[in-house]
Amino acid sequence: MFFFFSSSSYVLIILFLIAAISHCKSQFQFKHHNNEELFDVLTEIHAKCPNITRLYSLDQTSVNGIPLAVIEFSNNPGYHELLEPEFKYVANMHGNEISGRELLLKLADYLCEQYLNGNDEIQHLINITGIHLLPSMNPDGWEIASKSEGRDWITGRTNANGVDLNRDFPNLDRIVYSNEWNHIDRNNHLMSQLKSLGHKPQPETLAAVHWIMKYPFVLSANMHGGDLVANYPYDLSRGRNNKQYSKSPDDALFKALASSYANNHKHMAKMDHNPCDNSEDDDFAKHGGITNGAAWYSVAGGMQDFNYLSSNAFEITLELGCDKFPPADKLPQEWEDNLKALLTYMWQSHIGIKGLVVDFENGRPISGAQIHVVNTTGESPMDIDHDVTSVQNGDYWRLLIPGQYKVTATKDDYEPQTQSVIVVDQGHRSAQIVNFNLKPISEGNDDSNFSEKDVKSQSGKIFGESAGIRNIYQKKWMYYLQGGHAPNV
Repeated sequence: MFFFFSSSSYVLIILFLIAAISHCKSQFQFKHHNNEELFDVLTEIHAKCPNITRLYSLDQTSVNGIPLAVIEFSNNPGYHELLEPEFKYVANMHGNEISGRELLLKLADYLCEQYLNGNDEIQHLINITGIHLLPSMNPDGWEIASKSEGRDWITGRTNANGVDLNRDFPNLDRIVYSNEWNHIDRNNHLMSQLKSLGHKPQPETLAAVHWIMKYPFVLSANMHGGDLVANYPYDLSRGRNNKQYSKSPDDALFKALASSYANNHKHMAKMDHNPCDNSEDDDFAKHGGITNGAAWYSVAGGMQDFNYLSSNAFEITLELGCDKFPPADKLPQEWEDNLKALLTYMWQSHIGIKGLVVDFENGRPISGAQIHVVNTTGESPMDIDHDVTSVQNGDYWRLLIPGQYKVTATKDDYEPQTQSVIVVDQGHRSAQIVNFNLKPISEGNDDSNFSEKDVKSQSGKIFGESAGIRNIYQKKWMYYLQGGHAPNV
C-alpha cells in the first residue's frame, strides 16, 4: 500500500497547510463561505478528526484553477474496505445554488463532532460506510454568483466558460433508449457504447466523470436549488414530449430512495409551504415531495442519469428550496430542515444485498461479474434490466427494496449461479450478505452455451457459504484510493 497524489492534489495539500497554519480551530459558523474559507473549514474538520477523515481533490481543477476539494469520512480513510459501500454527496454544481454547499460543510462538521462525542449512530455509520462530500463542483460559478449575492436566477449558474455543467455529461440516455428501440438487451455500464460526445467536456465535468468511474460508489445525491423536491431518473424524456414520465428499470427503488429524503425533510413531502412556482397547488408535495425528472422537464447530459448508466452508482437530484442563494441568516433553518434527511439518505447505502463473487476452485475474487436481479415478489416475475458489477476485490452491492428476488451472478468462462433472496428492512445495519462461488467452465461442458436470456430465466437454490468463501471473507482486503485516483473497477 502506498500514497499517491496527483498534481492537483499537491495544490490542495498546500492550500490546506496554509489554512491550518493561518487559522486556529473555531466553531462552525453559518455564513456564505468563499472558496478560501471552504478550504479552511475542511482543514479544521480534518485537524479535529484526523483518524476518520481524508482531504483530497478531484484529478482536475476548475477552469480558473480552483481545486475541487473532497472530504472523506471512514474508519480507514483513504482505503476501500471490503464490502463497505462508498457514498457521495455533490453540491454547488450550479454556482448560484448555494444551499447544498453550506449544508455539506456543516454536515462534515457535524459528523466529526458527533463521532468525537460518542454518538453511536454516527460512529456506526462512519465505521461501515465510505462517505465522500464534495461541497462545490463549480467554485468559479460561485465566485460569479457571490458578486451579485444571488440577486437573479441565472448569474453564476454556469462555470467560468459559460457552460451548464448539468448539461455537459455524456448523454447515455440516448444510448439506452436506442438499445430499447433496437431490442438490444443492455441497460448499464454504457460508456463502451459511446462513440463520440459531440462537444469538449469542461474540466469540472471530466473530473466528476473520472471520479464516478474510478471509485466504487453505490449511492449518491446531487444538490441543487430553485424548488423543493427529490428528483429521480430518468431525466431525459423518451419521446418528443418534454414532460413525459420516463421510468428506469429501478423505478420503484428510485421512488423509495427519493422518498427516504423527502419524508425526512421537514417540509419537502408536506403541504405546509408555498409552491416555488407561485401556483395555487403544490403538485410536488401532493406526490410526496418526489418527481420523475423527465416528467418535470427533460434534461440531456445530466449527472444523475450518467451515474446510473455508466457505473454502479444510483443517484438522485435534491432541489433544496425555492431560494437558490438564501441569505446567511436562513442557513441555520436550512440545516434543521435537512439534517434528518441527510443522515437517512446516507443509510440507504445499506439497503438490499451485498457480497463477494469468487472462483469456486481457488477462492480468488472475480471482478466484473454481472449481478442480475429478477423481482419475484408478485405473481409474475419481473426482470430488473439493470445489472451492477463486482469491483476489484470481488465485492458488489445491489440496492433493493424489501421483497423476494432471484439474483444471478455471471462472468465469462464461469457457470452462472442463481440464489433466491428475501430482502427485509434491516434498519441501520449493513445489507444482508449474498455470496457467489462461481465454477469455471471446463471444455466440453454444455453449460458453456448459456445465453444471457437463459441466465435471466434460470432459478437456483439458496446458496450455502463454502469454506472458500469464508476464507476470502475473513481477510481484510483493501485497496488504496490513490489521492483521488482509485483503481479501475
